[in-house]
Amino acid sequence: MNYIGSKHKLSEWLLSNIKAVCGDNLSDQIFCDLFAGTGSVGKTFKPLVKQVIANDLEYYSYVLNRNYIGNNTALEAGFYIKKLNTLPAIKGFIFNNYSENGSSNRLYFSSENGKKIDAIRAQIEKWFTKKEINEDLYFFLLASLLESADKVANTASVYGAYLKKLKKSAQKELKLQPANFKITAGEHSVYNQDSNALIADIEGDILYLDPPYNARQYGANYHVLNTIAKKDTFVPRGKTGLRTYSKSAFCSKVKVVESFEKLIETAHFKVVFLSYNNEGLMPAETVKRIMQRYGKYDLVTKEYQRFKADKTESRNHKASVTTEYLHVLEK
Repeated sequence: MNYIGSKHKLSEWLLSNIKAVCGDNLSDQIFCDLFAGTGSVGKTFKPLVKQVIANDLEYYSYVLNRNYIGNNTALEAGFYIKKLNTLPAIKGFIFNNYSENGSSNRLYFSSENGKKIDAIRAQIEKWFTKKEINEDLYFFLLASLLESADKVANTASVYGAYLKKLKKSAQKELKLQPANFKITAGEHSVYNQDSNALIADIEGDILYLDPPYNARQYGANYHVLNTIAKKDTFVPRGKTGLRTYSKSAFCSKVKVVESFEKLIETAHFKVVFLSYNNEGLMPAETVKRIMQRYGKYDLVTKEYQRFKADKTESRNHKASVTTEYLHVLEK
């Protein structure tokens, strides 16, 4: 998925720097991705470590990580994928509230794709409720739907707004593609909690932190994916059809420093790595000052191409390149 803050393109850089501190052989290490997003970093480390602990406050993220990290045994999914791709379309919640020609006429999806999302989502829930599929297959199919729906979404990469006309990719028919995961020797766990609450209950070797950098709330930017994932009903608010969402302290200039220090102080991990960038709410000096209180500190930087939607959506940052900071703390 094209995702704000995704570390997909930086995963090899992160891996090499983490190995430089923790050693080349990570097979006996417990690795925690506390702000997991779409799971790109956890997926990189899953085959290499004893255990991945993945967490995110957003439910769509939990679904993706529950599949990619939590699923670790082979699934017989071919029949279900084929069946879902041939379902007759229905007019449901996504069609009515987030699709072309729906009652609200919000252009997040074409008319046909909105109806197809409704049909697929309803069938997945029906199978699970009737215990015709287990939890592993349930989250595999949900993750497949989220990623496939995202490919035909009529947005500029985030769901804070939709485009006025259907772009070419949004006019293509949704085809459910399997969200295939790697099977590894380790046992992994996935959570859907506030990071500062969970950190007190877990421990391990490597803690990787990739919190939000700025005031953009992920619950607002990806609200439609949460709605597909949760399959709940509510009254969408405003032109964009927002739902009620949890707000992260890491998106608050007032709260971020206190929340970050509390997280570092509480963490029961040997080494902490923090991904942040030069446009974040916390200046690099603030991060350094806090981390130095708890052990040996180091910093690695890398310039890379910024998230492309920013060029139009954020007037504050016109540069095409941003600097990624990897702050390192050996507690």
